Amino acid sequence: MQPVFDGHNDVLMRLWETSGKGGDPVAEFRDGIAAGHIDGPRAQAGGLVGGLCAIFVPSRQGPRPTFEQGRYVSPLAESLDQPAALAAAVAMAGIARRLDRERVWRLCTSTSAIRQAINDGVFAAVLHMEGCEPIDADLYALDLFYAAGLRSLGPVWSRTNVFGHGVPFAYPSSPDTGPGLTEAGVRLVKACNRLGIMIDLSHITEQGFWDVAKTSEMPLVATHSNVHAITPVTRNLTDRQLAAIRETGGMVGLNYATSFLRPDGQENAATPLTDMVRHVDHLVEHLGIDGVGLGSDYDGATIPSEIGDAAGQQALVGALRQAGYDEAELIKLSRDNWLRVLAQTWRE
Repeated sequence: MQPVFDGHNDVLMRLWETSGKGGDPVAEFRDGIAAGHIDGPRAQAGGLVGGLCAIFVPSRQGPRPTFEQGRYVSPLAESLDQPAALAAAVAMAGIARRLDRERVWRLCTSTSAIRQAINDGVFAAVLHMEGCEPIDADLYALDLFYAAGLRSLGPVWSRTNVFGHGVPFAYPSSPDTGPGLTEAGVRLVKACNRLGIMIDLSHITEQGFWDVAKTSEMPLVATHSNVHAITPVTRNLTDRQLAAIRETGGMVGLNYATSFLRPDGQENAATPLTDMVRHVDHLVEHLGIDGVGLGSDYDGATIPSEIGDAAGQQALVGALRQAGYDEAELIKLSRDNWLRVLAQTWRE
């Protein structure tokens, strides 16, 4: 079994929703459930030793794309009210801290802490924020979330906020769908550089990507995105973007969402692992073996049925091994590349 540190999951959103229905999020993660993708028992069964766990506040009405003649386009999700988003985000951060206090997982703010948690057999969670609607334009909340353990964020999800513009879900389409960072977004990027918070480019427009590239001093990172040349969906990265990521020593985490993997852009769990390998091959070709990791989007997407959930994580590792990646390369793809870029961003 090859231990995997994952670049993106939405388990905190699922646990927050459980709590809102009167359930116990700590027990759910500790003991496991049938629904969703990640909990402690399934992570252990699949060798998933940790990952970036997103604070993500969903819109009330999410995008619902429908295929017509092999194409789809959906409007941006509705914007969120900052105070309401802040309340939800605080609740998710509180759940993350409670899981840490109950020793169900370990919140980590250094790569040495991640390695120690892995050695101790404890799930190593890094607090991430997907879409910064909970943060005010003056960035006071950023300092509070940093104190709570936040070490990675994506300025936008696929909607507009005070910091910038996200991409709508569309296929086939360029990621160049609108404006990029606002003035507040530029301040956010600079503040993240100062604090040592990784910036995730996964949902931002192509103009926003270049705005971050121009502003940030840190490696460019997309925690859960794939190859636009293979699957031309707005969420995937062009070869020109991949070249810019490589120049900064950054990386890309492979997204398991089937609509970002399949050449036809369909959301279909009957997606072969060979599609995943094809994206990894292209990423390695353009980024080098040190610039590619895994960013599952567990609990946030439809993933291939051959994986199913975190317990099936080794199916992908096995497919990569069968495709010719040796054990040293699999260690980099599975966890060490994430630890490298996090260490650089966190100035260790």
